[in-house]
Amino acid sequence: MAHDRRSRGYERAEGIQGTGLIADPIYHYMVMTDRIEGERTERDVIDTPWVQRLRRIFQLQSARWVFPTAEHTRFQHSLGTMHVAGTFSEQLYPSLFKIFKADLPSFPYVDELLRLAGLLHDTGHGPFCHFFDQQYLLRFRSNHEEIGQHIIREKISPLLRGIRRSPHGRFEKAEVLDPEQIAFLIKRPQKREGRKQPRWLNFLQQLFRGIFTFDNIDYVLRDAYMTGVSIGPVDWRRLFYYTSFRKEGLILDKRGMDALAMFLNARLYLYSNVYYHRTTRSIDLQLQEIFKDTMEILCPFHPAEELDRYLSLTDWFVMEKVSEWKRSLSPRERRLGEKWAEVLLRKLKWSSVFEEKLTLGEMEMGRPIFLTPEEVKQRIKALLPHHLKEIEFHVDMAHHDPRPLNPWHASEEGTLLIFDPASKRMSREPLRTLFQYIPAKVAICRVYAPTHRFDRELSRAARRALASGGYAESFDTNL
Repeated sequence: MAHDRRSRGYERAEGIQGTGLIADPIYHYMVMTDRIEGERTERDVIDTPWVQRLRRIFQLQSARWVFPTAEHTRFQHSLGTMHVAGTFSEQLYPSLFKIFKADLPSFPYVDELLRLAGLLHDTGHGPFCHFFDQQYLLRFRSNHEEIGQHIIREKISPLLRGIRRSPHGRFEKAEVLDPEQIAFLIKRPQKREGRKQPRWLNFLQQLFRGIFTFDNIDYVLRDAYMTGVSIGPVDWRRLFYYTSFRKEGLILDKRGMDALAMFLNARLYLYSNVYYHRTTRSIDLQLQEIFKDTMEILCPFHPAEELDRYLSLTDWFVMEKVSEWKRSLSPRERRLGEKWAEVLLRKLKWSSVFEEKLTLGEMEMGRPIFLTPEEVKQRIKALLPHHLKEIEFHVDMAHHDPRPLNPWHASEEGTLLIFDPASKRMSREPLRTLFQYIPAKVAICRVYAPTHRFDRELSRAARRALASGGYAESFDTNL
């Protein structure tokens, strides 16, 4: 007995020597594998230029100019996502093992697979994050997830194959970490693309694209904390405790429904009050006028084809370059430099003169839900007095769907099932009850103008343009 106690104490000491702690304001401490002789560790992956690069990409592309303390980066978020993934893997593995048994790798392997996918899920982000995807990568029919897959395969894969354990222990002897599985978790390939993956990996992929994910759990908690915006409690540990796998897919016990509602409402609140804040969107409108031209100069290549050049393309790099352009000999660069200076000094061009929140009930998939900004703009123009039809204004439609439109219409490996412990039955029906209290789709329609001179006329025309939808929650705004 004494020998067993000493043995367990030795194993514990050995485990501590192979790990390190990362202090964090959200989770207090996060664990990583570190300094194990003859092995690669999570510390080695974190210290790669590709992950360290995320220190120079801000988490919030424009909202940080609205919320002074929101200076956190994709690096911090990636570490947090790794931590959440590892915490959740402990809860999920037993139920996954019941389904796949001997076909499932060891717990340390699955744990590390999820942790590294969480750590690396944002490595492909460019400057200004999703704005870079929408305003520039679309020209290549690509996005940050695809770029991240290239980085994993071409730059980090040898390192990943050298990892032999998670913080919970060593892999089985024959197990070697497969970078292709990490890439698959980050972004599911289109049908008939890539190699066929084991079915247990398809199950795990639901954790990166569902109603709640490791990614959005961390960004809701972190963005709220760093902006100072109070979202109320988010009981993510209860949510994860009641989550498991069955042969039908990802299951949430009915006792976790309230925790899911708390999370979805918190996420929706952040979209309405941070990501789609009227000044945040005003800055985005101003950036749209110069961002594509800027990237054509700084990134005249497909990032996936020239990763070494892409490595230096960060927020820091862009802001240093555009600051120099005010003195450039190139008229194009000088013009862009002057416009960037206005953004960086918060000399904002657009003021919000009208705002209306649009909420619709449950809609069938495929049915048109909202008018496009251009359609709303044309309606407003038609309703303005004749002498004002040529005034400058912009319509912004900020859309947010806090959940899939039809979570009960899903593929085999799709959305969440709810388990009723009383009846022992599973269905998606309880989600209908939950979503009665959470807007099916939310959009914020705003009208921006360079001055407040025509606020009254624009507001009146905008209100009439949207009147056919029966919306009532509209009000004039002023920056």
